[in-house]
Amino acid sequence: MKFIFFLSFFLSFVSFSQCDKIFVSGRVVDTLRPQSFYNLMVINRSTGRGIFGQPDGYFSVYATPKDVIILSTKEYPTFEFIVEPDSNCQCQVLAYIDRLPNQIKEVVVRPLKTLEQIKEERKNLVLRETRQVTGIEALQSPITALYQAFSKKEQNKRWIAEQKYKDDQRQVVKELLRLYVAYEIIEMEEDEFDDFIIFLNADPDFLKTAAEMELVLFIKDKFEHFKLIRKR
Repeated sequence: MKFIFFLSFFLSFVSFSQCDKIFVSGRVVDTLRPQSFYNLMVINRSTGRGIFGQPDGYFSVYATPKDVIILSTKEYPTFEFIVEPDSNCQCQVLAYIDRLPNQIKEVVVRPLKTLEQIKEERKNLVLRETRQVTGIEALQSPITALYQAFSKKEQNKRWIAEQKYKDDQRQVVKELLRLYVAYEIIEMEEDEFDDFIIFLNADPDFLKTAAEMELVLFIKDKFEHFKLIRKR
C-alpha cells in the first residue's frame, strides 16, 4: 500500500517537473460592475511578449514555469502572478480588480467682484512715482541727476514700478472679463485671458475713466475681432 502511494506521488512529481509548456488561462473580473475589457493585455514579463485578451475578460496563453504574467487594462491597476503548473500542466487564474479612482482636475473658484468694486480699482490705478530730479533741480544737483539717469539701481526701480502698474492693469481687466463671461456678454475660457489682454492693449487713462457701457462696448468689439483672428 505504501509502495503504491509512493509510486503515485513519484509519477505526479515527474509529471509536474516535466511541464515545459503550461497552458495559462483565466479571467479578469471587475469586483464592482460588469465591464468589457476591450484593451486587456496579457504580458509575459519574463519573455517580453504579450497578447490581447478577450472583451469578456477571458484570456489564454502558453508559458513556462515561474514566468511572471501581467494582466493590464486601461483605467485598472495591473494584476501580476507567477505561473505555477498543476498536475495537468495548466495554470488557471481568476483576477479580481477594481477600477482606479477618477482623477478630477483641480478647479479654482474665485468670487466675482461687483462692478462697483472693479470701478474703484480702476480709479485707483496709478503708476507709483520714482522721484527724478529734473529742470532747475538737475542744474542745482547735476551729480544726483546723472545718478538717477544712469544708475542701474534707479533704472531697476523705475522698471519695477512700471511692471507693477501694468500688472495692476491686467488684474483689473481680468476681473472685468470674469464678470462679462459670467453674465454671458462674451464667451471665453480663462486660459485665453492673457492673450486677449495683450490684444486688447487698453489705454490706461481710458481704463481708469471710461463709463461701464463704454468699457463693455469696447471690450465686446475687440473680442469679436480677437475671435476672427483666432479662426484665421
